[in-house]
Amino acid sequence: MHWAKMQEAGGLTGMRILLFVYRVFGRWPFRFLLFFVLLWFYARRRVAREASRDYLQRLHGFSGGATPLPTRRNLFRHFLAYSEILLDKLLAVGASDPAISCRIDGAECVRSLPEQKRGAVFVTAHFGNIELCRKLSGRYTGTRLTVLAHGKSTARFNQLLKELGPNYDADLIQVDDMGVGTAIALAQRIAAGGFVVIAGDRVPMKGAATVRIPFLGRDAGFPVSPYILAATLQCPLFAVFGTRRHEEFVIDLRLLAESIVLPRRGREAAIIPYATAFSRLLEEECVKTPFQWSNFYPFWAPSASAEESH
Repeated sequence: MHWAKMQEAGGLTGMRILLFVYRVFGRWPFRFLLFFVLLWFYARRRVAREASRDYLQRLHGFSGGATPLPTRRNLFRHFLAYSEILLDKLLAVGASDPAISCRIDGAECVRSLPEQKRGAVFVTAHFGNIELCRKLSGRYTGTRLTVLAHGKSTARFNQLLKELGPNYDADLIQVDDMGVGTAIALAQRIAAGGFVVIAGDRVPMKGAATVRIPFLGRDAGFPVSPYILAATLQCPLFAVFGTRRHEEFVIDLRLLAESIVLPRRGREAAIIPYATAFSRLLEEECVKTPFQWSNFYPFWAPSASAEESH
């Protein structure tokens, strides 16, 4: 099953009620109510449970037993961690200045780029809280992030984000509708020293090219679009991950390539080293904070089209 075909979990009214409980009563009453909501979702979402079990089992083997076993309790903890991430996203968008301690590892890699009028592409994952990265980027770099996102698959949650922050989608571009105009706009932002963020851990919705590379011990499909985008825009490529570690938010920045040049022939083969480097960094992050990776679908399936043909 392709991730985009999975029904978006949760109604808009239910999300609003949970957010209201948090605002009025605080985080612990919110968690109490959320526990019962998650029990219902846990019981009903068989595909998500199996995907979580598969991921935790592979991660446990990859880490040599250093990460949690895929027990029912830990599967539920994975669901719970995802709900906490969603709450943090809502709070990040709704706050004028998020009141959270933040540490940036690797900030020296990008700090001088805006001054040089040099932009960059950041490849990220459905890991931790990219919304908080967007919010904090202006505070620490003076530059807003332009995020490329698949909005149609999470329309209800995005609607709530927009209600909380009217300017939420000002720097959000839906990749479902990308065209020549979007490409020109991205090039202009990069030329002005802007940063563009794109996910590198979900295969495209319309069957665009992917490469299969090892991830947690078995080959998985990764999109080629982040690397083609960096090559097209002729700018550096970084990996970025934003995770909550107790009461601190940690942003990890890693340089993947100062520049990418792709040949006309054998382009996908030339992309594999960059995608592999990203996969290795994602593995490291998963070992550090195993419950913060939020891909609740059969990630290691050969492809959506191959699966549907059987």
